[in-house]
This record gives sequence, C-alpha cells and structure tokens, in this order.
Amino acid sequence: MENFELYLIVGLIVFTLWFIFNTKKFYFGEKRKIKNLHRFAKEGEVKAQQELAQHYQKGKILEKNCEKAAYWYQKAAFSGDEKAKGYLQKFLEKRKNNRKNKC
Repeated sequence: MENFELYLIVGLIVFTLWFIFNTKKFYFGEKRKIKNLHRFAKEGEVKAQQELAQHYQKGKILEKNCEKAAYWYQKAAFSGDEKAKGYLQKFLEKRKNNRKNKC
C-alpha cells in the first residue's frame, strides 16, 4: 500500500489511453460507414439511399439536413422502395404543416 498513488496514476493513464483508442476507432468506423453509404447510394442501392436519408433527417452522425434527407428519400422512393415512399410522404407532410425548418 505504500505505492498506492503510483498504481492509481498508472491505472488512470492506462484507462485514458484505452478510452482514447476506442473512441478514435469508433469515430473512424462511423465515418467509414457513412462514406460507404454515400458510395452505395450513388450507385443506386435502395437500402443505402434510405439509410442515408434517415441519417440526414435525424442528424445521426451527419449534420441534420432536411433537403438532403428529402433528396435521398425521393431517390429511394423512385427506385420502388415502399418504405421510403412512406417516409417521404410523412416527411413532406411534416414540412407542409410545420413552417419551421424542422425535418
């Protein structure tokens, strides 16, 4: 028990390094996921278009952007995705009823 402070400091340093490493790993993993979603959505994959629209609408990982959300919902809906058509309809109704810039 005479070196308790030293063990505590070493433990905190190890924990901090572990935390930073895992946070960095998570951040770059999410960034890579969004980059791949954009690529697949541009190639015409309907599920990727729908997921990308949801990310833009909710502001999840990406900055909230109603216009981009509507664009990707529309692309997915035109590709024949019924779920995206429903989301697009709800999205447009919200925009029509709500004068503010909320998605």
